[in-house]
Amino acid sequence: MAPPLSRRFLLQSAILAAAVPGVSFGTGAGRASAAIVPAPSTWSVRPFELKDVTLGQGLFAGKRQLMLDHGRGYDVDRLLQVFRANAGLSTKGAVAPGGWEGLDGEANGNLRGHYTGHFLTMLAQAYASTKDTAYADKIRYMVGALTEVRAALRTDPRMLAVTGKFGTAQENVRGSYQYVDLPAAVLGGASAITLSAWVKPTHNANWARVFDFGNNNTRYMYLAARNASGFPRFAVTTNGPGGEQGLNGTAALPLNQWSHLAVTIGGGTGTLYVNGTAVAQNTSMTLTPAALGTLANNWLGRSNFSTDPVFAGAFDEFNVWSRALTAAEITSLQSNRASASTAGRGNLASYDFFETTGGTFADASGRGLTATLRRTWGAPSHAGFLAAYPETQFIQLESMTSGDYTRVWAPYYTAHKILRGLLDAYLHVDDARALDLASGLCDWMYSRLSKLPDATLQRMWGIFSSGEFGGLVEAIVDLYTITGKAEHLALAKLFDLDKLIDACAANTDILDGLHANQHIPIFTGYARLYDATGEARYLTAAKNFWGMVVPPRMYGIGGTSTAEFWKARGVIAGTVSDTNAETCCAYNLLKLSRTLFFHEQDPKYMDYYERALFNQVLGSKQDKADAEKPLVTYFIGLKPGHVRDYTPKQGTTCCEGTGMESATKYQDSVYFTKADGSALYVNLYSATTLNWSAKGVTVTQATDFPREQGSTITFGGGSAAFELRLRVPSWATAGFRVTVNGSAVSGTPTAGTYFTVPSRTWRSGDVVRVTMPFRLRVEKALDDPSLQTLFYGPVNLVGRNSSTSYLSFGLYRNAGLSGDLLPSLTPVSGKPLHYTLDGTEFAPFYEGSEDPTHAYVKRSEPKVYFGGTDSGVANPAKSDGTTLLDEIWAGAPFANKGALVARVQSTVNSWVSAGLLSRAGGQQVVTTAANATYAA
Repeated sequence: MAPPLSRRFLLQSAILAAAVPGVSFGTGAGRASAAIVPAPSTWSVRPFELKDVTLGQGLFAGKRQLMLDHGRGYDVDRLLQVFRANAGLSTKGAVAPGGWEGLDGEANGNLRGHYTGHFLTMLAQAYASTKDTAYADKIRYMVGALTEVRAALRTDPRMLAVTGKFGTAQENVRGSYQYVDLPAAVLGGASAITLSAWVKPTHNANWARVFDFGNNNTRYMYLAARNASGFPRFAVTTNGPGGEQGLNGTAALPLNQWSHLAVTIGGGTGTLYVNGTAVAQNTSMTLTPAALGTLANNWLGRSNFSTDPVFAGAFDEFNVWSRALTAAEITSLQSNRASASTAGRGNLASYDFFETTGGTFADASGRGLTATLRRTWGAPSHAGFLAAYPETQFIQLESMTSGDYTRVWAPYYTAHKILRGLLDAYLHVDDARALDLASGLCDWMYSRLSKLPDATLQRMWGIFSSGEFGGLVEAIVDLYTITGKAEHLALAKLFDLDKLIDACAANTDILDGLHANQHIPIFTGYARLYDATGEARYLTAAKNFWGMVVPPRMYGIGGTSTAEFWKARGVIAGTVSDTNAETCCAYNLLKLSRTLFFHEQDPKYMDYYERALFNQVLGSKQDKADAEKPLVTYFIGLKPGHVRDYTPKQGTTCCEGTGMESATKYQDSVYFTKADGSALYVNLYSATTLNWSAKGVTVTQATDFPREQGSTITFGGGSAAFELRLRVPSWATAGFRVTVNGSAVSGTPTAGTYFTVPSRTWRSGDVVRVTMPFRLRVEKALDDPSLQTLFYGPVNLVGRNSSTSYLSFGLYRNAGLSGDLLPSLTPVSGKPLHYTLDGTEFAPFYEGSEDPTHAYVKRSEPKVYFGGTDSGVANPAKSDGTTLLDEIWAGAPFANKGALVARVQSTVNSWVSAGLLSRAGGQQVVTTAANATYAA
């Protein structure tokens, strides 16, 4: 089992907790003492809260508004349906969203509940960003409902009273796994019998039992609402399915309507009645309850076959007589309660289901056989348990050796989504009930996992999909910084996957063949464990892991993975398909990049952040309103002619969940502050306003970036002294310029660094202007330099063309002296960042359209061109594929035409000497270059 909490560990945790604000868990919706995750001392820069940064009009605001409207309008009772059902509560008539968030979705709905957590986070971020109380109201309603769910799960099942055929009935909500347990004496060893029930099925699952009396799957007597053909079936056997004596109906029972079922056995004849009509008869039925003996399992709604579904629907009367009723008596039951019929009450058992509360049902037969409402899975192992399905998935995982998501689908992953949603509800809306639910959930996890041997934990966390736990460690550490409970920190450490941590800490790449999104968020959690424990291997592993993905397994848009998995390092062209770039991977790589930047201000992390945010993340959201769906991609295929699917896998997938979150926190990494407040980092250029309350100033960016090649930063409020650190993107290789109040700031900005405006007292009205000329460039696939993707500044440009073969283009024909390839393309009037080339329109990847696109194209430069002039000379190539033009333009930017011609001359001389180009051809190339006219 996991080691117990040592005295030393408890003391260390107590010291760490000393800096954690005290928290009191209330039951109301009021504010706890501090709704904030304290920034750890290990962070040399700190983020601002979402509420401190507002989005201005522009690209991000437009995308966000679509998601805000979706969140505002969606009926959250639909999300709560699966939670309420699991607890046996009324679902208020709501229909679960479907897809992954419902019992009929992929893998039997084994991931249900995850989407509710995403939705809570989305609402919390929406409220933090807009202060629109509609989002806070939804959160409080959901948290209240989840509090009721947990309370119901803490107790034995309670009757859910609904309107019955004659009065009150008991409903077993689908997904509640509830059934009625009858005493063993209910059949009384009768040699003749009638069983009668009013039922209202709400689902059409085959083999769900109205009743089942038996010891196992050998000796039993059952009535199923539907057999394999969808019709009622009665059977009795002492020798398993092969020995069944049965009666089959001839038509399906209608859903959501009351139907009367009765079975009589007497004198060797069995008869099945449906709504008073005999629909089947067997005159060779020799088995009766007397032949079964005393049975252990006497159930309404549950089968002795464990794989059969539990009956979903309502029961009204259930009666058992020790004789075979006549057809006339069965007819009398159609319009009367048994007590008022010619048959009278069942003399062996008679349940009216008159009760409206509690979990037991009185027997009116006079035999006192009280029935009890139960769950098939018993009860939670701890009072903190909260889920939309039974605890069984967590239990089964502990004995699994390989993944099978039809049995167990990432229960701790789902627990993470719920925990994160609750934490965000607390942090942004100050609902103390959410913190209480979150703390209890972690208390429950600790109670389960702390009992397990370390070898079991290592095996569990290494299992594909079933053992996936997402960003749970990060969320637990965040909770620990709020609660200060040593058990919460100990819980976070129980998710150590040592094989992965140790390999990455040693910078040994073992990612080939791993499930990508199962592992990315783990490292954000490990970085946070470093913050909480000081154990360096966590942070070292996270940094090295990042470098194994970016850039060796990264596509141009910032995404990673093929069909959810990683392939060998450096294989990009060889993995292009319809199933590239799972959207969750980009979401989680952004979180990891951000977290690593807090520790080490390496500009590469924010360069990646810009790439993935402005391309994959923005482009994964369709530019369209929809009340039902968030319209976010799962995969983004990069093969030629791919059309993005914004309604994947019947909906409510992980990527739609993270997509909702991304669209409500676009501004979370625009600004950071140095831990001591002495510097402000501007990481991204985006129309935003920072309210830096600690300094008493506001910082506003006015820009239409990336449709504008720069940004204007204006200071407001009071005055404050600090450095201004402006990120110089790695693509901004020339022309990056900064002025303060119109005067140029001295220094030479270098691409891929931060340019510092020295500390000064900033006053209201001060203006900083940042300009950064874009140029068109290409990025080559690591394993095939001829396969390239186009970028204009930070923007990935994709060809819109229905061809399913790679398009071939040349780009040097009119390249500018700066090395800019854009002059070879033609701008599209009235459409910013749209261009045409050889009849194909290129557009920003971030546009969420349904056009067939080409993210990668084949580069073909068969002839040597300069300034649009054909030299008439074929473009020679070296054995590695490098062409003459590649080598010439690798020297860009050129200060003037003369510098370019000199480069051409020297390169030609080298190639002629190497025998790669004829002397005459070389002279013609130089002459063409000298005579051509170039764009700047």
